[in-house]
Amino acid sequence: MNANAASQPVAASSSEPLPRLALGVLIILCAAKFLLHAFTSLHRYGYFRDELYLLDCARHLYWGYVDMAPLSAVYAKIALLLGGSLPALRILPALAGTALVALTILIARQLGGDRFAQALAGLCVLLVPVNMVMDDFLSMNSFEPLFWMGCVYILIRIIRTGDSKLWLWFGLLAGLGLENKHSTLFFGFAVFLAVAFTKLRREFAKPWIWLGGAIALLIFMPNLVWQIHRNFPTLQDLENVRRSGKNVVLSPPRFILQQILMEQPIFAVFWLTGLVSLIAGAAKKFRLLGFTFIIFFATLLILHGKDYYVAPIYPMMFAAGAVAVERWLARRSWAGARLWPRAAIATAVIVLGGLLVPLFTPMFSPQHYLAYADALHIHFTKTEVATSGSLPQFLGDQFGWRSLVRQIADIYNSLPPDERVKTGIWAGNYGEAGAVNLFGPAYDLPRAYSRHQNYWYWGPPPVAYTNLIVVQWSLQDVQDNCTSWQAFDHHSEFGMDEENTPIYLCRGAKFDIQKIWWHSHHWN
Repeated sequence: MNANAASQPVAASSSEPLPRLALGVLIILCAAKFLLHAFTSLHRYGYFRDELYLLDCARHLYWGYVDMAPLSAVYAKIALLLGGSLPALRILPALAGTALVALTILIARQLGGDRFAQALAGLCVLLVPVNMVMDDFLSMNSFEPLFWMGCVYILIRIIRTGDSKLWLWFGLLAGLGLENKHSTLFFGFAVFLAVAFTKLRREFAKPWIWLGGAIALLIFMPNLVWQIHRNFPTLQDLENVRRSGKNVVLSPPRFILQQILMEQPIFAVFWLTGLVSLIAGAAKKFRLLGFTFIIFFATLLILHGKDYYVAPIYPMMFAAGAVAVERWLARRSWAGARLWPRAAIATAVIVLGGLLVPLFTPMFSPQHYLAYADALHIHFTKTEVATSGSLPQFLGDQFGWRSLVRQIADIYNSLPPDERVKTGIWAGNYGEAGAVNLFGPAYDLPRAYSRHQNYWYWGPPPVAYTNLIVVQWSLQDVQDNCTSWQAFDHHSEFGMDEENTPIYLCRGAKFDIQKIWWHSHHWN
């Protein structure tokens, strides 16, 4: 054997034929995924808080933002070009979720899964609760697993074929993943360590893995330069979140429990089976994936990451678990023709997964939603300490924005014309500012300003307003900064409680908004 042949990590595996792609299954499950969101999230409820912010970011395209990587604004820009309506926004995450179902099926095939394994893996990713939530509204989270699982697909191909040049494609996807969400750094870290722990460490002696890393860095460079020139605002934002105790910090047992609940308890059988199979079972040829999962999981556990931060890595575990279940059934003599046990498993997944669909999509009216959740005795845990409402946050944050802007417009338009030109709108957070800037033009409202997140970079207003309509100011703030004021009660029945605070008309502001603007910002 020559030296080049010896350097191939898994040369023997390249001759193994792949099972046939279950194209019919892929088409059916992808259609089901897209139609699920087409009949729920595209038309029901309203804009999610973050979507309102993203639309303003799309109007200020740049290489970086305080709290996110730049691709999120690009997605919103596409939606703006499509009209900026709710369906225009929501079709993008629906398509991303549909593509993830297809990619998971392809990963299951690459792992040696036949028709049943491909179908089971696709079903799990279609019906897992956290994916339904992430694909319900526009954010970087619906695209994140696509980039990661694209990288995983490349890793499997490298293991199967020994083609080191595929690292270039890995670098391309990893770089785009970094421009989508910075947590891809942790995924890349987990992959790097996992490579070192497996036979694939031989790849470190070749140029391709390093060239792939260089490609990823080159793609990420514009955002990195933006961060450097502004003293890393994203790190400042994360540190502010940590110091303020904004997020719920889970103990290790609760974090693990949340993973089981978040990914559907019955589905835990599949991803745990996949983990065992990858580490010590029939799929240990792909042990790299198992080590990647363990390292990534442990990293977020140690760093007290939010529970849903682990979600993008699960599709590969479902694919591995589905293949392991298929092989286990094939070895059972009692399975006979193996039709009825497969049908029973698929039916259980569809029924148990389907029961939870109304809880994780806006399928029902809020009243029916609450009744359904009570009937199932299901109550949601919070990821942020201060958030509360009758609905869980991923639904509650879709209510109240139009009514908020309508009330602000009533206040503004009640003023005499000479007062209106001296009156600005100051919003406490990006949801309120985004809502005013989206719905406000219909009421002839001026642009809203805020020092929250990236809005700080887009200020101050060009006019030193004498009067301000302020949202989410405390009474003490109003008393300290206004010569006189009026309070207007505001309440949204199904919105988040943090928005149910008075709106104040502040007359005779005791400060020059243009002079104080750059003295402080609100990043959290």
